[in-house]
Amino acid sequence: MRAVRSREVEPVALHEKALENLTFIRDTMARTAHFTAVSGLGSVAMGGVALLAASVASTQQSPVRWLVVWLSAAAISFVVSALAVIRKARTTDTPLFSGAGRKFLLSLLPALAVGAGLTWPLFVAGEARLLPAVWLLLYGTAVMAAGAFSVRVVPAMGLSFMLVGAAALFSPVGTGDLFMAAGFGGLHLIFGLIIWRRYGG
Repeated sequence: MRAVRSREVEPVALHEKALENLTFIRDTMARTAHFTAVSGLGSVAMGGVALLAASVASTQQSPVRWLVVWLSAAAISFVVSALAVIRKARTTDTPLFSGAGRKFLLSLLPALAVGAGLTWPLFVAGEARLLPAVWLLLYGTAVMAAGAFSVRVVPAMGLSFMLVGAAALFSPVGTGDLFMAAGFGGLHLIFGLIIWRRYGG
């Protein structure tokens, strides 16, 4: 009678063990996977917005209007990038808020929040000339940190932004828009095309 019971219980135990193993494998793969929904076309679009903004901002005589131009460009770029990432994530069936996607976002946001938080205090203090360098450096930091959970070209893009930001920090007064165009415009275009060609979307 005991032998019969053991034979009845054994398949259930094996089945449960198999499910536990599958769950463990799935969770491990999710933790080690790369976030591949970074959109090359979205980056190209952001580059185009930045080049247009640099052209408009460089003609502004008022510091307030200059700031409004760049903040507007940042808002537009954020929306464009978010929509492009969501579209690519759906196409590639990549989760945005779990696994590598969640780690990517959590690594990206802190430095971006710091850049946003420093903008108004620096502007009010009359240090608007430092904003291009601060924005480029912190954006590069954000992209480089998030790139640890994405494809190899993403941290390289972040490092490039940081180098342009460092150059802007020691540049003559009045050259900020040139560095903004080179960084947010040029680098987004270059790396966006690379991502588009190598990883699609």
